This record gives sequence, C-alpha cells and structure tokens, in this order.
Amino acid sequence: MSEQEIRRAGVLGRVTAGELTQQEAAEVLHLSTRQVRRLCRRYEAAGAAGLVHGNAGRRSNHARSEEFRRQVLRIVRERYGGEPGERLGPTLAAEHLQADHGLGVDAETLRRWMLEAGLWSRERKRKAYRQRRARRRHFGELVQMDGSFEAWLEGRAERGCLINLVDDATSRGLGHFDEEETTWALADGYRAWVEKYGIARALYVDGKLVYGAWSRPEQQERGEAAFSQFRRMCERLGTELILAGSPQAKGRVERAHGTHQDRLIKKLRLASITDYAAANRYLRRRYWPEHNRRFAVAPAEAVDFHEPVPAGMDLDDVFSLEYERTVANDWVVRHANRFLQITTAEVRPGAKVTVRIRRDGRIELLHAGKKLKWHECAARPEKAAVAPRKRRKPVVMPAADHPWRSRAVATASR
Repeated sequence: MSEQEIRRAGVLGRVTAGELTQQEAAEVLHLSTRQVRRLCRRYEAAGAAGLVHGNAGRRSNHARSEEFRRQVLRIVRERYGGEPGERLGPTLAAEHLQADHGLGVDAETLRRWMLEAGLWSRERKRKAYRQRRARRRHFGELVQMDGSFEAWLEGRAERGCLINLVDDATSRGLGHFDEEETTWALADGYRAWVEKYGIARALYVDGKLVYGAWSRPEQQERGEAAFSQFRRMCERLGTELILAGSPQAKGRVERAHGTHQDRLIKKLRLASITDYAAANRYLRRRYWPEHNRRFAVAPAEAVDFHEPVPAGMDLDDVFSLEYERTVANDWVVRHANRFLQITTAEVRPGAKVTVRIRRDGRIELLHAGKKLKWHECAARPEKAAVAPRKRRKPVVMPAADHPWRSRAVATASR
C-alpha cells in the first residue's frame, strides 16, 4: 500500500468507529463526499486492502513492448555505448533514436532501461559550490565569449579551439572552430554574431592578453592602458569589453563548454566528420540551430538590446588589424620587416599613417582617413656609396737645431 492509501485507511477506520462523519472525512482527505461514500463501502467490504488501486502490480496499458525495449537497447549498446567518457547519455541518445532511427522513447524511460541493462551509471562529478549570478534580463545585454581547447575530432584530427559565444539572458549560442585562440579567431567569432543578431552591448571575456587584459612592462612605465586589436574592434562597434577575474565568473559559457565537450564531440563522431572545415559547416547548418532550439530560453524582458550595424560602417574595416607607423624621409613606411613606398605627395615625412591589414591579408595605408597609393620595395633603398678620401701624409717640422733652420736664419740676416 502507498502512504496515501494507508492514510485513507486510518481516516475511514475512524468513520467506521463513529469518530468522524463522512463529510468531515471528506474535508480531511480533500475528497468529495460522494467519493468518501464509495471508499467507505470498499473499506467495509474488504478492509484496508480494498483501498489499493486495482491496477497496482499490473503492467501499464501504455508500457512499451519487450521487443521494442530490446531493439532500443541493442541500438544504444552498438552505436551509442562505450566507456563513461565516450557513451551518449540518455537524453542525447533519446534524441538520436528519434532523429536517426524513428524510435520515440522518453529520456527518463530510456534512462531507467539503460540503468537496468548496465549501459548507464548514476555517478556524477561533484564540483565546488558557487552561487550562480542572476541572468541579464535582455537578449544582447551581455554575451559571454571564450575559447575551449579539446580533441573535438578525437583521433581523426589535431586538437582545436572552439570559439564559443553564449548570450547571458537566453543561453543562445554561436561559434566556430579554429586552430588557436588568436585575434583573427576572436574577430571571426564576434563578426558572425554581429551579422546574425547585431552589436551586443557588452562582451564578458577572459583575462588574457589577446583580449587586452594586461599592460606590457613598457606600457606600465608610460602609464598606458592595455591594448589589443580585439579591444579596438569592440570599441569601434561600441561594445563594452568586461574582463572576468576567474573562470567561475563567466560560468554561463564555462557550463556551455561542458555541454559541447559531451554532445558535440559525439555528434561529430556520428556524422563521420574528419576535418575542422567540415566541422564548421556542420556547426552552421545543423548543430547551432538544433542546440538553440533545445537549450535557449526566453529572456525576462522582450526588448532586444542588440544594435544594428550603423549605416556606412564597413565590417571589413572594423574587423581588421591596424598599426600606427611614421613616414621616413624617403617616404617609406616599414611594417613587419616590409618596406612600403608611398607614391603620392599627400603625406610628408614624419607624418603618422595607419597600416591596415584585412582578413584576406591585403594591406592598406591610410592618412587622415584617406587611402594612400603605395608599392612594396624588395628592400629599403640604400644611400649612394661615397669614395673614401686619400689621407695626406703628416707634415714633419724640422727640429730647432736642424741645419735647414740655421741656413734659413743666415739667409734672413743678409
């Protein structure tokens, strides 16, 4: 008997003994008087056993067949099983059973079947407790960004970095694979977000040099603030760059890393993807749309805080590298050990120009916002060689008692 049935038996026993009326028993049990009358008749006829539900111990009319259960477990064992770090969890396995095999089974039912068959375990890795920060209330108010290094393609390719962006209010995600967490990798990731959703109000990022977190020693001596190319790009767009003091501070994107390191690795394996170019196509076309449909939530406020790209702003200009250089006396600008010869008279020696490097590697020279004409020199022009002067022989003066001097004195006295 269940606790509810035991409680009902106690109350109905008091009704039979005359301690309670049926109406009072109905109030105690939160039932109607009519239902209490039926229960009283069953209690008087069969005692407490008469209160047990008639379907107790019977197989449910909605239960899956044993053949269906064996078919599902066979697929899970052959395709989605493995060691604890490799096998698919019940939720992810249920998704693929429905999508790839047309077998619809509830994730909790599958979890129970897998536990009974030894294909899943209840062990969890407990982490230190930290209080969660409340979500921002608007989509685009704060986007967390970070890189996750992992063997995403397992043994089929080298380790890669997933540049991962997660909206704090909705958990909506976007990202791509790259070799390292470089400026270009960050620029490509944030540009994809801007093109899809708009300019976010703020980015929450790591305290790494690539984000401009620390000043170099020479900058500290001059009292200059930290600088990075990615910070300049964000400032150009009007996006505030917030630096996290610890990984736990940006917990939304860190937890998203854990989700991707489990689900994404297994999905890439099932899709037989062997290189990161194909993996990026899979992310754009399938993974992110499916992931956001499943895990994204509605923001607390409906107003979208993303801003559209201003008219006249070229994202190719924004997401490029820029360096300030000085024009030499021969109208040559040196950058990365390359010599760029300016061929126009619009700028004078000693002036400051901007060297802009676009994503495709093209170089532009700008002065006061205008592009300059230039061509690259194989090497810096050298000054013409000057022939060395012949050294004169030193003049030796005769001594005071030299005969020449005596003759010269005699001649002068005549």
